[in-house]
Amino acid sequence: MHDPDPATLRIRADALAPVHEAALRAWALRLGLPLDGEADFALQLGEEGLQLVELGPGAPGPVRVDFVAGATAHRRLYGGGSGQMIAKAVGLQPGIRPQVLDATAGLGKDAFVLASLGCEVTLVERQPLIAALLEDGLSRAARDAEVAPIAARMHLRTGDAVALMAAWDAPVPQVIHLDPMFPHRDKSALVKKEMRLFRPLVGDDPDAPALLAAALALASHRVVVKRPRKAPCIDGPKPGYALEGKSSRYDIYPKKALDKP
Repeated sequence: MHDPDPATLRIRADALAPVHEAALRAWALRLGLPLDGEADFALQLGEEGLQLVELGPGAPGPVRVDFVAGATAHRRLYGGGSGQMIAKAVGLQPGIRPQVLDATAGLGKDAFVLASLGCEVTLVERQPLIAALLEDGLSRAARDAEVAPIAARMHLRTGDAVALMAAWDAPVPQVIHLDPMFPHRDKSALVKKEMRLFRPLVGDDPDAPALLAAALALASHRVVVKRPRKAPCIDGPKPGYALEGKSSRYDIYPKKALDKP
């Protein structure tokens, strides 16, 4: 059975209480979503912020971006700091906190880890609904005294990463992080509700080679690509080396050494 085409999905906007209707209407207008009718997914606004939920029997619960509580907070407090594999992959060292472009931001978890460790991170997300969740999550994080300084280091852009990188109009990122969707068909790999949501909405990333090429052309110091541990490298130049974990690995494409400012 094939996953549905993202272009054919029916998505509506729902307010979870009357108090949220005006703000929800603004999101619906901006994203071109209907406020009623049959749908496969719903973008909902409630007390806990903006969330996306799959509708129908057996669907998993809603997905939202929460940088203040839950798993993200636990990782910020107890996740291993600069000893985490992603921190090593992007080149964090004492006195070195590179400027990072996360060109496949998703729900922003990797970007938040890097920002919490002191990096300035630009996030690019091309799926407008996912970008809306990110924007809402960053807005709520900015109102939390403890997390606001981290959120202030995260800068969101919505659009196609290949096109944005080709016409980059900001300071050149030292490191570009890529985590393209990998075309798994193993249903056990889709257990997480985030994956259940992402697969039909986003599809796979057949343009991963173009992403890598654009990143290599733009980054000043290195490109880092997150892959499933046993997945092949992205078509194109071979990585200089890799860091391997239990379930994933980072292919590193070094251009020049990161030095202390």
